[in-house]
Formats: sequence, structure tokens, C-alpha cells
Amino acid sequence: MSDLQKAAAWQLDGRAAVAVGTQGWQATLNWQQRGEISEVHLSGPFGVGALVLKRSPDGLSVNGAPPSDAVLAQLQERLGFELPLDHLRFWLLGVPDPGAAFDLKRNVQDRAAQLTQGDWSIEYDRYMPVAGDVLPGHLVLSREGVRVRIAVDRWQWR
Repeated sequence: MSDLQKAAAWQLDGRAAVAVGTQGWQATLNWQQRGEISEVHLSGPFGVGALVLKRSPDGLSVNGAPPSDAVLAQLQERLGFELPLDHLRFWLLGVPDPGAAFDLKRNVQDRAAQLTQGDWSIEYDRYMPVAGDVLPGHLVLSREGVRVRIAVDRWQWR
């Protein structure tokens, strides 16, 4: 298992662009990972449509509401697709989720170039130096009818 798969505390600031069928939207993205807890802030232009997602062992909460099964359905309806939050915390680091089957193709620098996990395909086309390591700077997640581009502006390693 990669050291990145065990990374417990990190943060990224960036941007996400989503296309679902003929619809699309863009948001600023702030992801904070602390152990098993993921906190994701998404907001549109000028903070419009801000969402705060918090994934913990207790479940998923949106905008501070208590975790419940209904939250996932509401989130999927609001975003237009099912966000793979549990996998995404690993994918952002350029590694597969160790808890599920995957197929990984590496580039000439031995870093992830294309990852397939679940029904998602992730393309890594740019990396950036971060605290003595190299982490993804741009990735594209896609599956039938959905395309999510994530551009990382800043990584913070804790």
C-alpha cells in the first residue's frame, strides 16, 4: 500500500467543473482530510450555492445537518450525479482506494496516468511538487454521462 493511501491530514484548494449530460456547473473546491473525516466546501461564483459536505464514520452531512440516509439522495439530486466521496479522498492524491478493486496505468515517471475504479475512470494529466513529493495538479473523472474536471491550485500537507 502506498504511503499516500495512509495519508491522514491534508488539504487542497482548487476548482471543479462538472458536466452532467447537457448541464454543467463550476465551483471552487476546498477539501480538508483529517483521518477518516473529509470536509468538502464547494461554492459557485461569488459564493452562490455553497455546500459543505462532511463525511465521517457517522455518515454524510450537508451544511451542518445531522447525518442521515436522506442526505446522500438530496446531495445526488442537487449535484446531478452520485459523488464518489469515499473513493475521491484517495483519487485526489493519485492513488486508488485500497478498499476496492481497481485498474491502474502508470506514466513514465511511475505515477498514476489512468485509474479505473468502480464505474469511474480517472485521468491524471498534470502533477505538481508538494513538500518533497509530487501530487496531482489536474485530473478528470468520468463515467457514463458525467465528467468532473478538478484543477488543484494549492496542496497543504500537515
